[in-house]
Amino acid sequence: MRLSVLPATCGLLALGLAGCGGDSHMPTASKNPTGSYNREGSADPAGLGRQHILIADQFNNRVVEITASGEIVWHFGRGPNDISPRSIVGVNDAERIGDDLTLMAGTGAPPGTEPLCPNGCADNRVMIVNRDGHIVWQYGHFGATGSGPDTLNTPVQATYLPNRHVLISDQANARIIEVTSSKKIVWQFGITGNNALGPNTLNQPNAAELLENGHILISDLNNNRAIEVTHTTPSSIVRTFTAHGTLSGVAFASRLTDGHTLITDSNNNRIVEVDAGDNIVWQYGTNTQANSNANPLPTRAVRLRNGTTLISDQFNDRVLIVDKTGKTLVQYGTLNVPGYNTDNVNTQMNAPYDAKVIGDFTGLTPPSPDHDRDGDN
Repeated sequence: MRLSVLPATCGLLALGLAGCGGDSHMPTASKNPTGSYNREGSADPAGLGRQHILIADQFNNRVVEITASGEIVWHFGRGPNDISPRSIVGVNDAERIGDDLTLMAGTGAPPGTEPLCPNGCADNRVMIVNRDGHIVWQYGHFGATGSGPDTLNTPVQATYLPNRHVLISDQANARIIEVTSSKKIVWQFGITGNNALGPNTLNQPNAAELLENGHILISDLNNNRAIEVTHTTPSSIVRTFTAHGTLSGVAFASRLTDGHTLITDSNNNRIVEVDAGDNIVWQYGTNTQANSNANPLPTRAVRLRNGTTLISDQFNDRVLIVDKTGKTLVQYGTLNVPGYNTDNVNTQMNAPYDAKVIGDFTGLTPPSPDHDRDGDN
């Protein structure tokens, strides 16, 4: 379905540059947030302190920044039932750049999720937004789907690179692309439009992260694998992770400081950590609680510096932090109950797709000193 296209480009990447419109605000924080946050009887059970969390609240068409207590302190997007280019429809990913900018990816809404577009509506933009809600750079156009210059088809994730390029997981185009600030593609893995299994092909890739060794770690969703490829042209696969053939729907993968790889095994509703030999050394299932969605399809899991794991449990409508024993330390959102609230996320979110602690997980795995210094997420 083709909607009206966002007029003109919103400018090249320049930190702090004001650009096209958007929508953000600083809502009044809830004095007494409710929900599961305080159920552990601790003011800060996950040890977050003053760190904030950035969440892609997918079907609420917004990115929210929250405190450890769940209070919303910033957001971009106008909420559910807004399908205008001033919102971000079906947001799948968000990452803080420095102190003021946020990189986000909007894919649109599938059929049946938005009353205003019952047959589905596209967003297909990766964009950088400042604290005032202005879009200062974007790749792709609202409502337009394609594979040519400055067009995308279901961009589910983006990573801001140290060279100021943006790595984009262009899912339905079966490729990972590296784009400059002037919107030139300078690197690609996968054959555009060819969803397949092979040494140079991908099948609905869901994420790509830059590793400390310079390689790219790709979550090859429907090929049920995470692959580490060289960041060269041509590229080659140097390692493949499948948890010995047990993975199904690899939504996200990141490299841990001990060399292990943390994988979001979406179709199996679990998070797995594998060692260099592809052996599972830790796992956590997200559908084992009473009243859980039978298939919540978790989409992101990142290991925080304190050793806990932050999980976006998509269709359980929650973000949670668990420790190594699998104990839930904090939960935002109500288990398997979608909703919308402008003050806090303790009881209400709608299919959150991504969550990152700002200044902790950067998209470079493990986090680099440069990103830490700049406050990147």
